[in-house]
Amino acid sequence: MIRDITCIACPVGCEMRVEDTENGYLITGYTCARGKEYALQEITDPRRILTSTIAVEGGILPVLPVKTDKGIPKDMIFKCMEEINKIKVKAPISSGDIVLENVLNTGANVVATRNIPSRK
Repeated sequence: MIRDITCIACPVGCEMRVEDTENGYLITGYTCARGKEYALQEITDPRRILTSTIAVEGGILPVLPVKTDKGIPKDMIFKCMEEINKIKVKAPISSGDIVLENVLNTGANVVATRNIPSRK
């Protein structure tokens, strides 16, 4: 198997090639160690940061933007979204607050990415 990947580990965006060989994976085209690490993870265990919104009660805005604090397995995105969609928070809420710990045992927390004050 040969797979071409554009690296997203840094702003350079190296075009990498990953070949499955008898001795493991041969990765070419990267210019830094993070690129090689990214390519290997993308082939063996692809993960993504999940971003979404959740409902807010009593806030100046009706929804709160949230994201996972680390990548979750790509094949669990829709299951994690089902859990996130069940959540409703009460204002006030601060950026960085954890609104859901260890979503579906992925090791990732869902955190607020904006301050939402209470309505006055």
